[in-house]
Amino acid sequence: MRAKIENIAERHEELGEMICDPEVMAQKARFLELSREHAELSPVAAAFAELRAIEQQQSEARELLDDPDMRELAQADLRSLDEQVAGAEAEILRLLTPKDPNDAKNVILEIRAGTGGDEAGLFVSDLWRMYSRFAERRRWVIDQVELSENSAGGFKEVSGRVSGKGAYAMLKFERGVHRVQRVPATESQGRIHTSTATVAVMPEAEDVDVHIDPSDLDFETMRSSGSGGQHVNTTDSAVRVTHRPTGIAVRCDQEKSQLKNRELAVQRLRSKLLEIEIERAESERAASRREQIGTGERSEKIRTYNYPQDRITDHRVALTRHNLPGFMDGDLEDVLSALRTDDEAARMAELTQS
Repeated sequence: MRAKIENIAERHEELGEMICDPEVMAQKARFLELSREHAELSPVAAAFAELRAIEQQQSEARELLDDPDMRELAQADLRSLDEQVAGAEAEILRLLTPKDPNDAKNVILEIRAGTGGDEAGLFVSDLWRMYSRFAERRRWVIDQVELSENSAGGFKEVSGRVSGKGAYAMLKFERGVHRVQRVPATESQGRIHTSTATVAVMPEAEDVDVHIDPSDLDFETMRSSGSGGQHVNTTDSAVRVTHRPTGIAVRCDQEKSQLKNRELAVQRLRSKLLEIEIERAESERAASRREQIGTGERSEKIRTYNYPQDRITDHRVALTRHNLPGFMDGDLEDVLSALRTDDEAARMAELTQS
């Protein structure tokens, strides 16, 4: 690791000299390319320079240990310098840790009922409200794209688009099976039921992220089944697009305009295809961090919402919190912060082992 950091520092110094060369400055494209690389390496080079300065102070302090009059002061300085070295090394490691290239993207969010019948559908509607409230707290915009209701007033499935700074960086940890334990409103004997819902979180793909051959797409039109007024439900405004090579189908009935629904359906399809590429790339890595959505079985849960005990438990980081009503009202920051810290630690560990 030390050799890698030293190579970065040497490259940074070399680039600094190159971008000051008049011949390089005269070549605009070359100059911009080298300047960009120099800027990318600057934080690591600066942190390494600070580390070396602290290490130099350590060396000087150790020389004073042989002096009886200075030994106690030198020992105190070394204790402080040891802490500074550890902090500087941690900062360098953080700077070197690979970032998720999709963190800045918006999100396609899908929630589906798992095991538990009507109660699972009610849980889906609760989760949708939870994420909507969380989005409001962070000043994001969340738009419902598709909704399928059940007879009990819950949702069989619901999907939407979340746009805002850091949306995918925060919400990507929500992907997986969520389990709820509570007494349903229809339960006359007060028995606790266990139900699940699956949450999918996909980075919203841009045209440059995924190329789709228009000839690979089949489009169907139909009447909308969601809310939206009389016009939406009595015209063939809903659109389903199927990607023949993968068999993936996406339906959209958010807008009154068939053309707009067609555009939104293709956008969602693009995000699904991007997610497949992300999963394929990560599956090839020895230390894949992302969990798969699963089938909705209770044993695959990532988080449990226990209403009788007013408890939320995230099983990935063994974290338990209370105040379930506040959590369901969108107060997710504490848990998501713990998951993000755990993810960063895993990335750092992977870096040190590479």
